[in-house]
Amino acid sequence: MFELSHKPLDRNELIKHCEDVYCGGFVSFEGWVRDHNHGQKVSHLIYESYEVLALSEGKKVLSEALEKFAIHKAYCVHRLGQLELQEMAIWVGVSAAHRDVAYQASQYIIDEIKSRVPIWKKEFYTDGQISWVNCPRCMA
Repeated sequence: MFELSHKPLDRNELIKHCEDVYCGGFVSFEGWVRDHNHGQKVSHLIYESYEVLALSEGKKVLSEALEKFAIHKAYCVHRLGQLELQEMAIWVGVSAAHRDVAYQASQYIIDEIKSRVPIWKKEFYTDGQISWVNCPRCMA
């Protein structure tokens, strides 16, 4: 249900985790590395994680989504390590009998993963500066 990957993500392979003849609706979300953040030009980034806790908490988030929404399958993978511009950093897929709950569950999953799972982003800027993003522990 929830995984971490040090390798590039392949959307065609990921979709297979959500395919089911019962489902008429499928929603996916992809988060990509963009070239800017808060007015600075980003060159690349590194994701770090407390992997054991991240896997445990990520699985909880997906289990909650399966309980809260009338969905049939949910799958999420987050990249770790160095990522270049336009690489996929996170993928969320949800399948359900109907589209509305698939959209709702997908939104829930990405919001909860971003707020609860211990994955930290270190951004590298074209001017040579480096910054941890949304990681108070890392900035200390």
